[in-house]
Amino acid sequence: MEGWRGMSAEALERQYSPSRWSPRLGSDAVLRAHLAATAAGTQRARAGARTSLHVPYGTGPGEQLDIYLPAEPSGPFSVLVYIHGGYWQCLSKDESGFAAPPLVSRGVGVVAVGYDTAPHGHMDAMVRQVRRSIAFLAERYSGARGLYLCGHSAGAHLAAMALSTDWAEYGAVPDIRGAVLVSGIYDLEPILHTYVNDALNMSREVARRNSPMLCIRPAAPAASEVLVAVAQHDSPEFRRQSQEYGQALRAAGWAVSLLDLAGVDHFDIIEKLSEESYVLTQVILNMISRA
Repeated sequence: MEGWRGMSAEALERQYSPSRWSPRLGSDAVLRAHLAATAAGTQRARAGARTSLHVPYGTGPGEQLDIYLPAEPSGPFSVLVYIHGGYWQCLSKDESGFAAPPLVSRGVGVVAVGYDTAPHGHMDAMVRQVRRSIAFLAERYSGARGLYLCGHSAGAHLAAMALSTDWAEYGAVPDIRGAVLVSGIYDLEPILHTYVNDALNMSREVARRNSPMLCIRPAAPAASEVLVAVAQHDSPEFRRQSQEYGQALRAAGWAVSLLDLAGVDHFDIIEKLSEESYVLTQVILNMISRA
């Protein structure tokens, strides 16, 4: 966890600016393309699936879910819970249904989680909201064939924090059978020294208590299967964080796979979940079918 400490401020900013590492497009263009791809994919998903949109799991303005259901479930089905990225300060559930079509067509429900992004939300609150959304879904789909968490970037951080939850505090026992953490951040301390913290306004204490790397729980006997995925064209810091978090989970007894995906960057690694033939889509479907 010491790799970033010797870097200059400029180098650290670059490491934690994912759009600057894409070989496909310039920094601004890749962000625009990502927003366009996820928004268009979500519109296609809403047009083609049985949906329940804007379902409240709490009373806050951001505490809503978009639910995409299989057309005719033939009994209990698995549910994939998708937690969006955007550096905890942009994007929303409204661009987060793009992964639904290939999963729904195979009988898997997909839920896009909304939460209050910064500056309205702060890190402690976002972590609590995601945990409460999972507790809500555990109750709503108590007969489901397991919940699976999938998060991208900041969403991978929030999904990882869900793995460290004492669910007794939430009055729930979610049957989380797997987690797919894509291009995530698992140690927030380097973020304190970058532009990303301008909106988040985290103290060191807040960053430490919300760093998955620092709050790994020992794996339970039936612990979730965890896949930590990273892109070839993620920055070296993102790649380091993924590798070290995966190793730390494994050391705590978790079943962990590390997937290093060639030919993708921080953005299309997740956008391509709209495609059934994409390797990560297939890995998720295989994870679910094995349970």
